[in-house]
Amino acid sequence: MSRIQGTNSMRIKTKDMAYAALMAVLLAACSWLSVPAAVPFTMQTFGVFCALLILGGRLGTVSILVYILLGAAGLPVFSGFRGGLSVLLGPTGGYIAGFLICGLWCCLVEKHMHKLPMLIAGNLLCYAFGTAWFVIVYSAAGKAVSVAGAVMTCVVPYMVPDAAKLALALYLSGRIKKYVFPKAAEGSAESTQK
Repeated sequence: MSRIQGTNSMRIKTKDMAYAALMAVLLAACSWLSVPAAVPFTMQTFGVFCALLILGGRLGTVSILVYILLGAAGLPVFSGFRGGLSVLLGPTGGYIAGFLICGLWCCLVEKHMHKLPMLIAGNLLCYAFGTAWFVIVYSAAGKAVSVAGAVMTCVVPYMVPDAAKLALALYLSGRIKKYVFPKAAEGSAESTQK
């Protein structure tokens, strides 16, 4: 009996690892769809939202961490097909690290908050961390940049596109999740009918 339970437990862990790896690949693909700018316009936030909505806070955060570690190891998973610590330590690296902060936030509050405000707050945390990092890196390089200037450059232009990516992720994740985790989707459908 315990051997069967151990096998089922191993399958669940293997399945979870496969899902996390697939989401890390999705994040990489989303980062390659980019428009160059001070902070490149990418689909990364869409990938982050999908990972957290489909896999949940814990496993979604694992997939974000895997993505960041792949990039830190030098694989070209970041925007512009770049990789390495230089990207993470550069001016826009704080936004990539901010994805992980967003995931950790979702781990903490996903059982207590509705999905939409949870992800909006997580994205705001990502903006805050990334903007602070942007200002620190530019200041360390001897370039003067104010927080207000950084917000106008690095946050304001991205707010509407990120809202659209969040809406798309909410729509698609509901449809995808019923195929990835069919029992969980059935349970949530039953709870909404009561």
